[in-house]
Amino acid sequence: MVQRAVRWPAEWEPQAGVLVAWPHAQTDWAVRLAAVESSYTALVCAITRHERCVICVADAGLQARAQNLLVAAGAQLQRIQFVQVPYDDTWLRDSGPIVLRDQLGDELAYEYADFHFTGWGGKFSAEQDDALIQRLLEQDVFVSGRHVSHDFALEGGAIEGDGAGTLLTTWRCLHQRHPQLDRDALDGILRKDLGAQRILWLQHGYLEGDDTDAHIDTLARFSPDGGIVFQACDDPSDAHYAELGAMRDDLAALRDAQGRPYRLHALPWARPIRDGQRRLAASYANYLVINGAVLVPGYDDPADAQAARIIGAAHPGRSVVQVPCRALIWQNGSLHCVTMQIPAGALRGPAG
Repeated sequence: MVQRAVRWPAEWEPQAGVLVAWPHAQTDWAVRLAAVESSYTALVCAITRHERCVICVADAGLQARAQNLLVAAGAQLQRIQFVQVPYDDTWLRDSGPIVLRDQLGDELAYEYADFHFTGWGGKFSAEQDDALIQRLLEQDVFVSGRHVSHDFALEGGAIEGDGAGTLLTTWRCLHQRHPQLDRDALDGILRKDLGAQRILWLQHGYLEGDDTDAHIDTLARFSPDGGIVFQACDDPSDAHYAELGAMRDDLAALRDAQGRPYRLHALPWARPIRDGQRRLAASYANYLVINGAVLVPGYDDPADAQAARIIGAAHPGRSVVQVPCRALIWQNGSLHCVTMQIPAGALRGPAG
């Protein structure tokens, strides 16, 4: 019997494409639909300059609308695939599949990890989103592989992987989802379900306005230079200053698999962005790595350019493309949150 060896590829490894879901009037985006569609159009245009984009749409009418907007913006339609499927919201990082590679002898196979999506701990309705992976598999979006359904609440934004067996996550988020489990139990589940060899936990870190309970992809990300890119706060008068400073200390204490400290890349702090009295979670750490490029969020803030330079330096050899994300943070997420990368070879159809 061949020993199963599952690995979660790093985001900077070759990709088949990126999965998104187009916003529409029956989602929470309805009152700001035009603004968020503009962000999605810019995002898809940026993706399709480098690789495929699979776009979930609720129906044929929405597909036609999205296609018209994308044609007008100059997107490369030959790299776009539409899939009609129901969904509650558009946060594909959390409702989409975590695709693992499983090397079985000389045959490369895929595992589609399908964790229980609870609407971030029961905060929102999520029945359609929880069924999304199964429906995509039924429509043959992905190549054949093992569909593994896990009776364990976990979102893709809650975990960060380096492709070599190390996962980074936050205690705040995982403890909120599973208050009955201690750290050892959670550690064991992540190792077993994701093929991880090491789990690194952050005790500190949060963003006001974030309803994910401190998803790691808003706070700290692995980079291919043996580093960690993280959201810093350099304003002592800001409510985040002490907490993100403590998170930086947590990160400085971490060691890689060879016992070396990580190279730390501190991201600048955007000025507070508010919707009435509500502060919005504007994190530069919520960027997306794709083939040949890194897409970074822009918030119409003076710190945008510096953030892009730092992220680009941490991902050498890639072009840096800024995507307008101010509209996205109105619903408490950003660029990485609305996307899910798919490893090379896992999508059906021609590569492009």
